[in-house]
Amino acid sequence: MNLLEYALVFLLAAIPWVEIALVIPLGIVRDLNPVLVVLIAFIGNISTIWLVVHFYEKIDGYRAKKRKGERVPSKRFIRAKDIWNKYGLPGIAFLGPILIGTHIAAFVGLLLGAQKNWTFAWVSGFLLLWSVLFGLGSYYGVEWLIRS
Repeated sequence: MNLLEYALVFLLAAIPWVEIALVIPLGIVRDLNPVLVVLIAFIGNISTIWLVVHFYEKIDGYRAKKRKGERVPSKRFIRAKDIWNKYGLPGIAFLGPILIGTHIAAFVGLLLGAQKNWTFAWVSGFLLLWSVLFGLGSYYGVEWLIRS
């Protein structure tokens, strides 16, 4: 077991925009233990989501100071707001890992008025689900490719 590779899985999963959809398949293709890759990637990603949720007010205050005037919303924010309007917090937490990123999903949920504890609970639950699904898909996908 190469600890450096597992540490890299943790760090990459913790970085916003890298996401588990990339880290888990890469770790499994690298022939690391799939269960450990999923677990470590989940912990890495959820640790920085906890930071986003916990320090939301400070992050939002910094953003407000920095932009001073009106700013055109990004495509990701517009997509996230559309998901929010259609499906609420559960929808944005479910679709976040594959459409806009988990960190952005958590931040947008808070920005649009969701409570911190509910945001963290929904995002954590669906992040765990997606981590397992990406792990299973990657593991069995690699196995299928090897056998083909």
